[in-house]
Amino acid sequence: MQRYGSVIGLDPAQMEEYKRIHAAVWPDVLKQIRASNVRNYSIFLREPEKLLFSYYEYVGTDHDADMARMAQDPRTQEWWAICKPMQRPLDSRAEGEWWASAEEVFHVD
Repeated sequence: MQRYGSVIGLDPAQMEEYKRIHAAVWPDVLKQIRASNVRNYSIFLREPEKLLFSYYEYVGTDHDADMARMAQDPRTQEWWAICKPMQRPLDSRAEGEWWASAEEVFHVD
């Protein structure tokens, strides 16, 4: 199992809508997340900075392939089309990233 964390900004004008839609994520999207070997997925909001922090545990054997498969899923693409305009990627993110990767510096079970 591998843990992943990432950060992105949130448009302040979209904060309530972002929270509202994530209170009822589409079942097809949740099914695809699970099929992509993602478990224990959470998104946290940090105010007043309007930063989102996501965390998930990957239990598969080929993260890149599973993420590519998720990105090709039509319902996931629809979901992202709704979410992406609400998000504000960090200037410091790596090339090709939407959410900026975060390094794990501590963990304890």
